[in-house]
Amino acid sequence: MAGNQIGKTWCGGMEAVMHATGRYPPDWKGRRFDRPTVGWVCGVSGEVVRDTCQRVLVGRSGSIGSGAIPKDAIGELVTARGIADLLDTIKVQHVSGGTSIIGLKTYLSGREKFQGETLDWIWLDEECSMDIYTEALTRTNIGGGPVWMTFTPLLGMSDVVRRFLQEKSPDRVVVGMTIEEALHYSAEERQKIIDSYPAHERECRTKGIPVLGSGRIFPVEEVKIAIEDRSFPSHWARIGGMDFGWEHPFAAVELVHDRDTDTVYVAKTHRLKEASAIEHAAAIRSWGRDLAWAWPRDGKRETLEGAGIALAEQYRAQGLNMLHEHAKFEDGSVSVEAGLMMMLDRMRTGKLKVFKEHLDWWEEFRLYHRKDGKVVKEGDNLLCATRYALMMLRYAKTKSFSDAWRHAHRFAVMAPLIAVAALARA
Repeated sequence: MAGNQIGKTWCGGMEAVMHATGRYPPDWKGRRFDRPTVGWVCGVSGEVVRDTCQRVLVGRSGSIGSGAIPKDAIGELVTARGIADLLDTIKVQHVSGGTSIIGLKTYLSGREKFQGETLDWIWLDEECSMDIYTEALTRTNIGGGPVWMTFTPLLGMSDVVRRFLQEKSPDRVVVGMTIEEALHYSAEERQKIIDSYPAHERECRTKGIPVLGSGRIFPVEEVKIAIEDRSFPSHWARIGGMDFGWEHPFAAVELVHDRDTDTVYVAKTHRLKEASAIEHAAAIRSWGRDLAWAWPRDGKRETLEGAGIALAEQYRAQGLNMLHEHAKFEDGSVSVEAGLMMMLDRMRTGKLKVFKEHLDWWEEFRLYHRKDGKVVKEGDNLLCATRYALMMLRYAKTKSFSDAWRHAHRFAVMAPLIAVAALARA
């Protein structure tokens, strides 16, 4: 899932060629076939398949053999009907001595044209509908062969995109590619390309982030808030925020507040589902026992797992410094919209920064959107935890003060014992 003209189609084509020829790089860790294969290469229309996938595989018309399939491996080429220079089938010599078959298909032919065949692999270039995608999966069920898709998510949060980004599975993976990784462009060329796109398409066409249009809650370019990992002065204030969850993940963040500039940094993140309060507390306790934790209103709710004990109390029992009340603004309100606008204002003014390494946080940021005017409450756990902590930022404390207090208290307790020991030695 990548931006435009970055190289995703070449990547997809190279994998197709490896499976068809059996010529794998020595360091290839993916699926290998030691026999001829039957696979499909699919695209939006016949013209698009000819000009993209077919060009990558065998070259343009008149220069067959200039594509990714080695010229000495190209066998019979069967021409399709109806569209000039479009191929229907490419026969390829496999290193085992047999012949692999690559069929070229289009989404326009509909799901029915994807039925019946048993295949070793399928490459889908550009996004297809969910019914075609599931039909493609079905074609490879018997051998468990790979299905891969190369596309720019211009259709936004479609069913296919949502499946890959929000329905986690060990059998699916998303590989992102941004224009910053496209080294065939110079820095000046990359910036020129970025500036050429309309603002609402820029993140999608250059980074592969799904287009959410006016429905995106935080329409802010990542470069404005993303920073490299860094350390902070000990006198800057800190506060934690958490969002409770089981089937949807529990999430926690630590915010660091530079009061002089009123800039807040998302310094630490934790997200995990189907884990107990004991497990979560063990993971975030190292952030500091004196770290104050903001929590949502549902923290007063009791759970069966907690044997009737309110959620906030379960975490307090694990040694976390839970604030005395749930997250609210100073006037006592708990408006979600007010919290989102507060976050958006900070992003736009440069007063909210996030480490680039917090990939889970960025995943939520990119996909957070509205549907029919309402916030879609899916995949927003770290963002909610951030919002709760910002709502209670007035309770943030400096780490240096708490440490100094603890050391002073320890000295006050130990001083009489030290004095007695000294007298005894005298």
